[in-house]
Amino acid sequence: MPLPHDSDYKRLFDNNGRWVSRVGETRPGFFKELARQQAPKYFWIGCADSRVPANEVIDLAPGEVFVHRNVANVVPHSDLNALSTLQYAVDVLHVEHILVVGHYGCGGIKAVLGGARVGLVENWLGHVGDVMDRHAAELDALPDAEARHDRLCELNALEQANNVCRTTVLQDAWRRRQPVTVHACVYGLKDGLLRDLGFNVAASGSVPGDFASALAGLQSP
Repeated sequence: MPLPHDSDYKRLFDNNGRWVSRVGETRPGFFKELARQQAPKYFWIGCADSRVPANEVIDLAPGEVFVHRNVANVVPHSDLNALSTLQYAVDVLHVEHILVVGHYGCGGIKAVLGGARVGLVENWLGHVGDVMDRHAAELDALPDAEARHDRLCELNALEQANNVCRTTVLQDAWRRRQPVTVHACVYGLKDGLLRDLGFNVAASGSVPGDFASALAGLQSP
């Protein structure tokens, strides 16, 4: 079937054809192997921002990282989309690492800090607003808007990772001694580096202490 006469759309298929050729030359049999099974060790929960492609950031091939993305990498306990993806990753795929990844320069974080009217998404970003309110004193003490933005990106990633730890999915997995660790990270658009935020939890009982320690680490000079 011929493609529509839209050069921007057709470009995607041209790119795809070249990518398939490259992969076939460098990794013969890759697609047959990939089609047989999905067995990633990593589950990435990140922002929908087009500048933060999970596989490329951590340099992993298709099939090596399971991904869930939404505006501002939020994991509320009421979101069945995020929770269903989490449950599939843990219970079916048996991932060993869950990375909750914020990023500096996040538009959702900027909208919350600036009180911008951005339509329907404001309701979703209310979860980030809750994080901002909980840490208002710390944010207000920072010297400028950029510092407050960066800190809220970090705080939001930590809070959402903490939310992941408190889901029934993770609590049940840890109760049956399944090896899975939750991490909070933040990605820098300006330098491409992924930063660990000091929250790396592998057991239910350590969640409160590790969360408090990670928060304290952000406040240290």
